Parts: sequence; structure tokens; C-alpha cells
Amino acid sequence: MTEAILLVGGKGTRLRPLTVHTPKPMVPAAGVPFLTHQLARARAAGVEHIVLATSYLAEVFEPYFGDGSALGLHIEYVTETEPLGTGGAIRNVASHLRSGPDDPVLIFNGDILTGLDIRALVDTHRTSGADVSLHLTRVEDPRAYGLVPTDATGRVTAFLEKPQTPEEIVTDQINAGAYVFRRSVIDTIPAGRPVSVERETFPDLLSSGAHLQGMVDSTYWLDLGTPQAFVRGSADLVLGRAPSPAVPGRRGEGLAMPTASVAPGAKLTGGTVVGENARIGEGARISGSTVLAGAVVEPGAVITDSFVGSGARVGARAVLSGAVIGDGASVGADNELREGARVWCGATLAPGAIRFSSDQ
Repeated sequence: MTEAILLVGGKGTRLRPLTVHTPKPMVPAAGVPFLTHQLARARAAGVEHIVLATSYLAEVFEPYFGDGSALGLHIEYVTETEPLGTGGAIRNVASHLRSGPDDPVLIFNGDILTGLDIRALVDTHRTSGADVSLHLTRVEDPRAYGLVPTDATGRVTAFLEKPQTPEEIVTDQINAGAYVFRRSVIDTIPAGRPVSVERETFPDLLSSGAHLQGMVDSTYWLDLGTPQAFVRGSADLVLGRAPSPAVPGRRGEGLAMPTASVAPGAKLTGGTVVGENARIGEGARISGSTVLAGAVVEPGAVITDSFVGSGARVGARAVLSGAVIGDGASVGADNELREGARVWCGATLAPGAIRFSSDQ
């Protein structure tokens, strides 16, 4: 049996206001908390035991997932009393693992949507005899990421922080946020203090002569660290571009949850999701967006690539493009919010308060 650790303790600061009341892995994507997709994919790959390393709003996870039996899993929860970083979080849950010293332990970051072949990563780890194996993906512009060059056999040769000049871009391979650790390696991570697995653990292992193996898998991969990326990831799940056995319905242009109300003349496209008890008015057009539970979109509103929080209201004829509306917020009729606009949880925007002229 392969077991796994899921790192779900981050505050999701870049995702605010989506994460004011909800930890990032519990923000809905394609109708269910994003973490559900990760758990379901792990189970489909043969994982049975998962330890969730929690911190921010830790009390939210267990009431929803319980012991994991509904997903065919056994889930345990370990909460950090103070933030320990990625490496520190891994070390903090070590006592809950059941694996032997040489057994593989899967580790996933809780904010990556990926089509990674999990079984292939484990097989690569076993056949290469590595101490740690990393999922690597290729990106067109690697400047925002840490680079991970490998030799002809896939063995990692260096960890390079975000490159600043063209000369520093020696590869387009980046750390994609999924790993397999030899169980005994986890015990070498210092306990009781913050540790970054990317900046401390991996470079230290490499300098000590440990075998770190990279496996390039360039199937679907998306870091859900921003609201725009999160909305896109949810839409890609609904459209079938990103794989998950946990999407609660047929893939297509739109997904309305069973108790949602969508007027006959409203149109859902681009992988739009409408949550439980949400109401979409006549003539509304919603594309590539997420409308959470209990939200109301009034007649004639046009919403594109946006996120509407739980219990929020979007007024008649309002236009949203690339906007984020926090839980319980109200955007009055005839407002126009463009790319990057965020309305905080519970805030109220008066009708017609923000408009743009036609030549802008």
C-alpha cells in the first residue's frame, strides 16, 4: 500500500477574499471542495491512507471528510500549532505514517490541479532506487518558478531559484509540487521548526549525495494560487480538460448543482458552475465562472471568468469580467467590474457606482 501526505495548511493569501472564511483546499472547484478532486485521484491511483497536514482554519476539514470512508480512504488530520513550512509540515505528520523505512510515501501540495500519472511517479521512484522522486513539468516561461535540471537518466542535478536573466534559464523543467519520499528520508527533516522542502530539504539532500529523481509529466498542470487560476481550473474540470473522478455531474459547458435554479433564458458556457441553492435570473449570461451556493445573479447580468462567493448577489445588468465577489457581498445593478476587481466579503456596491465609457 502507498500512503500519502497532503499539505493543506496554507493561508491562501493571494486568493483572498475567497479564503477569508474557507481554507484554500476547501474552496469549491467544479461543485465540490478542491481537495475532493485530489483525494479522489489519489484513491484511484491505489492510495488508501492519507494524512492531512492542516493549519489555517484546520477545523473545517474533518467535519466535511470525516474518516474518509465515503471516498474509500482512511484520513487522519494533524494540525500545526504554528506554521512549519512545507518540509516542517511533512516532518510533523511522520508519526502517523504506517510505511516501513524503505517504502514510498506520496506527498502533494494542496493547491495544484494536475493530470499527473501518480502510479507512474511511484513506479519511477521504485525502479530508479531514488531517495526522493519529483514530478516535474515543463512551462513556457519558467521565471516565476524554481528550475530543476536533470541528467540523461532523469537524475536531478540542481535546484535553481527563480531565474532573473536568460542565461540563468538552463531548463524549462520546474518542480510541479508532487513527490515520492523514501519513508526514512522524512525522519531526516529537522523537527519542531519551519523548514522549506524546496529551499532547504531538497538542496541539502542533493549536496549530501542523495539520489533525487525527476519524472517529467507534462499533462495538465495548474497552480491554483490566484483567483483567476482557480476559476480557470474549475472551468477546466467541468469542460473535461482537467481529469477528476469527483466532478459531480456530466462534463460540458455548464454544471448546475441539483438545487440550483437557472432561468430558462439564462445561458451557462465555458465550464461555468452554479452551486447549491444559487439562483440565476432570466437573460443572465455566465461564461467560465463559478457561482457558489446561495448566490443570486439577477436578470441580464453578464459574468465572465469570475468568482461569485457564497450568498453574494450580482444585480441586474451588472457586468463582471475577471472579478471576484466575496461571500455575502452585494454588487448593485448596472455596475461594471473588470479584470482584477475584488469586492470584499459582506461589502455592498451601490447600483451604478462603477461604470466605464464605451471608448475605454
